[in-house]
Amino acid sequence: MEFTRHKIREYAFQTLFAINANDTTDKELFFHAISRTDEDENIPEYYNTLVDGVIENKDSLDNSIISYLVSGWSINRIAKTDLAILRLAFFEINYVDDVPAKVAINEALELTKKYSDDHSRKFVNGVLSNTIV
Repeated sequence: MEFTRHKIREYAFQTLFAINANDTTDKELFFHAISRTDEDENIPEYYNTLVDGVIENKDSLDNSIISYLVSGWSINRIAKTDLAILRLAFFEINYVDDVPAKVAINEALELTKKYSDDHSRKFVNGVLSNTIV
């Protein structure tokens, strides 16, 4: 089964959120559960790139996010859904060469619209809009 990058990002976000809540989450089993695919079907390589990349670069990504927060905000104050979305967006902006920053930001905002509220969308947009120079 072929998946769009948009759908793969959504699955990666859901997986990263689940792993954040329970670090014993198996990303492959979780992918098959949320995508409703059989376990013998191949997992998209871009899904692995996103999930593994965010996990491996979490500290660096968090430091990047922190550098864009206004005074008085800490990473611990960010809603877990928003943090997973921001980590994913910062990973794509900083580590994925074939994804323009504007695309990563737009995709993050689409995830925020679907999985969060209007306040979160404005917050995520505010943080990410400062990444474009």
